[in-house]
Parts: sequence; structure tokens; C-alpha cells
Amino acid sequence: MSKSPKASLSVVRRLPRYYRFLGELEASGVQRISSREFAAMIGVTASQVRQDLNCFGGFGQQGYGYNVAALRDEIGKILGLSRQRRAILIGCGNMGLALAIHMRFEDRGFRLCAIFDNNPAKIGQQASKWVVHDSTALESYCKQNQPEVAILCIPKEAATSLCEDLVKWGIRGFWNFSHYDMSVRLKDIAVENVHLGDSLMTLSYRVAELEEND
Repeated sequence: MSKSPKASLSVVRRLPRYYRFLGELEASGVQRISSREFAAMIGVTASQVRQDLNCFGGFGQQGYGYNVAALRDEIGKILGLSRQRRAILIGCGNMGLALAIHMRFEDRGFRLCAIFDNNPAKIGQQASKWVVHDSTALESYCKQNQPEVAILCIPKEAATSLCEDLVKWGIRGFWNFSHYDMSVRLKDIAVENVHLGDSLMTLSYRVAELEEND
């Protein structure tokens, strides 16, 4: 199924969650599920599920519901999980190392190809199955290997000076842990900003809200 241009980013952001829950259903042997049952599982309305999927063509059958394996496969195609886009990780501190060790990139549409850092103590060291390269080799590596995505686990100040060069060298998307909002300056790229502190503050608000309702 081809993607509809009408699908909003909010719809797209829900698809990975649908994909994850469908995987759990498939693993437990469930073959089909109604939109109402599926919606109750993930905490949205049945109407929301149907509207989201209709952005890409539907997939359900009235009176039958959704074939779990087929729907998961279709959502995987929509998300491009089979593309295995080439990615590089820049910054092998605690966050970068944790991602290299624990993140299953291949299951999420990416292939981590190389890791870079500017710390002499880390260059040449092993990070999971990758050797850490000197950041000064980024330009030559990008031009030779043409990675599409950069994972930034570097300070905001470093990202400010580096991101424009990375775009010049062919990077099209960023998984950005640096807290630098590069999309303000760079319009024709895809950026997913990850702000763990923002998430924690949101949790603080929600816990306080529960306390007020006690």
C-alpha cells in the first residue's frame, strides 16, 4: 500500500505502537482481532484505529476485523522497516554506548554501520560489535559509504556546528539526543528529537495531577 499524503505526523507516530502490540498478539497466537478489541488493548478508541488505518487504505473486513499478521506486515511496510537504512552514531558516551549495545536497529528499519567520537580515549575501542572511529573521519566516511541517518548523542554545542556539515555530506535524517533543534535552520531533513528530561517533567506533572485527584 502506498502512503497517503493526508496522513498526519500524529497518525504516523501511533503506527509503531500499533506494530508493537500486533507483534505481541502474533507471538501469543492471536490470528485476528476487531478494531474495538485492539483499541481497548492500546488505550485509544476503535474509531481512532479505523481512521488511522484508513489513511493508508484500511486493511480490515467488516464482520471479521483485522488479520493480525497481515496488518502487522502492512504497517511494517508503511514504516519502511525492511529498508534497513544505513545509520551512523556520533558520540559514544553513556547514551551512545547504551544504544549501540541494546537497541535492535535492524528490527526498526536501520542498520548501524559505524560509531564516531572525538575523545582520544574512546577512539579505537570496541563498542558492542563496532570499533569507535575518530570524528575527524566523518566527512570521508559519509562520502564513501553514504549513510542516510545520523544518531546524535553529543552535546548541544557540538551538534550546532556539526549538523549542517552532515547534511552537506548526505545525511537525510537525525535521531537527535543533543537537545539542539536543528529543524529550525534545516528544513529539508527528517528529525526525531528525543528529550528525556521533557518526558520526565511530563511524568512529574501527571503524578501531581493524580495527587490532586486523590
